[in-house]
Amino acid sequence: MKMYCTFLSLFLLASCVQPGGKISLSNPHVQVVKEMFAAFNEHDWHKMAACYADSARFLDPESGPEMVTLTRSQLTKKYQGLHQLFPDVHDEVKEIYGDKNHIIVEFVSSATGRDGKKWQLPICVVFTVEDGKIIQDRTYYDNQPSN
Repeated sequence: MKMYCTFLSLFLLASCVQPGGKISLSNPHVQVVKEMFAAFNEHDWHKMAACYADSARFLDPESGPEMVTLTRSQLTKKYQGLHQLFPDVHDEVKEIYGDKNHIIVEFVSSATGRDGKKWQLPICVVFTVEDGKIIQDRTYYDNQPSN
């Protein structure tokens, strides 16, 4: 029994995430988010949308200050449109943090505009994952042009 308690204690200690700490990559919610980013970078918009619930809630500066609900079909069309504007769009994940079903990702999105100018945009997203699907996506970035 003492051995069991020792192993259980070590397991629980190893699986705990300190506030502000990185999450264990064995967390299945992290895997869902990583799969979504992989599909994004492959420009496989149907596969990317499949990482989300049938309808998910989004907060994005592009859509205004309120949460909006999008279906997978609407999400696919949105990213197909982005791909039309920026065929080489790519997200480079810098850090993944989180706890339980809230996964926070810091990444840099980059692409080349039609004018040939390359751009980069640092972004932070707070995902909420339930039952293996993203149900909420709160995206934060500075969408104001610099002077």
